[in-house]
Amino acid sequence: MIAGAKRPGDAVVEMSKLKVNVKWGKEAFNDIEVDLEQSPMVFKSQLFTLSGVPPDRQKVMIKGGLLKDDEWGKQVPKEGATIMLMGSADAKPVEAPKDVPKFVEDLPESEQNSLETKAYGSGLQNLGNTCYMNSTVQCLYAIEPLRAALTNYKSSAGYDLSAKLTAATKELFSDLQQGGEAFAPYKFLLTLREKFPQFGQTGEGGTFMQQDAEECWTNLVYTLREKVQDGAGSSLPDQLLGVGTRLKLTCEESGEEFQEDSKMYMLKCNISQEVNHLHEGLLLGLKDDRERHSEKLGRTALFKGSSVLTSLPEYLTVQMVRFFYKVEVRQKAKVLRKVSYPLELDVYDLCSPDLKAQLDPPRAALKAWKDEQVEAAKRAKGAAAKSAAGGEAQAADSSAAPAAPPGGDVEMSDAAAAGPSSSSSSSLEGALTGKFELCGVLTHKGRSADSGHYVAWIKQKDGRWVLFDDDTLTFKKDEEILALCGGGDWHMAYLLLYRAVKVPAGAPAPAAATGSGATA
Repeated sequence: MIAGAKRPGDAVVEMSKLKVNVKWGKEAFNDIEVDLEQSPMVFKSQLFTLSGVPPDRQKVMIKGGLLKDDEWGKQVPKEGATIMLMGSADAKPVEAPKDVPKFVEDLPESEQNSLETKAYGSGLQNLGNTCYMNSTVQCLYAIEPLRAALTNYKSSAGYDLSAKLTAATKELFSDLQQGGEAFAPYKFLLTLREKFPQFGQTGEGGTFMQQDAEECWTNLVYTLREKVQDGAGSSLPDQLLGVGTRLKLTCEESGEEFQEDSKMYMLKCNISQEVNHLHEGLLLGLKDDRERHSEKLGRTALFKGSSVLTSLPEYLTVQMVRFFYKVEVRQKAKVLRKVSYPLELDVYDLCSPDLKAQLDPPRAALKAWKDEQVEAAKRAKGAAAKSAAGGEAQAADSSAAPAAPPGGDVEMSDAAAAGPSSSSSSSLEGALTGKFELCGVLTHKGRSADSGHYVAWIKQKDGRWVLFDDDTLTFKKDEEILALCGGGDWHMAYLLLYRAVKVPAGAPAPAAATGSGATA
């Protein structure tokens, strides 16, 4: 038989099946398939499914006659025919709604407490002096690119404690992302203590001892930098947190000079009696006087050293050096001195000349963009004032451009009026500017690093600050964050996490860089 040819019986089968339309009161059911080889009761069962009218109550009118239950007779419908159905449907049982609305009062108390903060993650239960770990994890979780990279991490085969801890971090971050009720991070804690036994030290009575959050942060960062890579196979934590430095050592006696390039993952804010602000402490922390052998003098001599920054990260970590080892009591004592810090940190003057030259064009572009936003807002305010006065200045003054939406691109007409096209600065979009905005604070309350209590304060995408105090989340304001600067027994900043301010999309082309580090 030729492929594709119809068999003689196919036409009969096709003609026995056709589609009709059924009208029932105000409702219509279209394209219902009818099999004429089946009894009419089969068709009536179809109608029952659609309308809810039982077959014994149905009156089906075809060609002016009533359709019987057992034979089609003269009421055989044609393709596309409209059939009339009469009859009342059975009362449909009332079904419980599938999506029952839940009221806050009906939720368990634990869920009620986390309902408002669910979008910002979860709290972590304290498993016995583990607040140092909980606060460290919450600050690391605030680094979004690291969080995203961990989702793609695949643990290597074999017994590798670094890989095991990285996998445990991935799992913990995934649990935090679910939001809601606080949970106990047992697996992560056990893996952390397996990799770093010092975090499993016990004191009298066998209870686990409090640990230093900075030590926990440093060990975790160094572990992740071994395992978490970007698409090119390079260490992602190196890019996100690594700060390039160049130390210059000079011996005043011999005139000898040495240079050392290195990478660190945290800047130090040293605290002395003269330090009142973060910037002063950072300058002090970049000083590094050393005693080393002098070839010219043939003996050990003092070399005065000072470092500059040669590369900047996307996230800058600063340690407030508040603890020092007190020999007489054999523990880390705490410096309570008040040292203020800003919500936006500018490290331009800490950079090397080469790095400053790289930062000048992006800084100029950022300043031009901010100036443009201010001007657009002024124009919009003026136009609104004229409109409110009852005039038609807003419609007549076509030169007045509308304000750009907050944080968005400006209108093309504004960019044209401001000067050169912003397309010429497209290469600067996303470039670092040497400015950083505060996005996380890890604080300590108490007199010793080995006691007291640690918590984390994290800035969310919507600008709200959330305090993560183990399993409790609380909203905070900017002024409460700035008040964590020390000077008493209250919580004071120990680690600061700053996020890089980059050149935004739509920034206009800056004027020729002057090398003065233009500030906005």
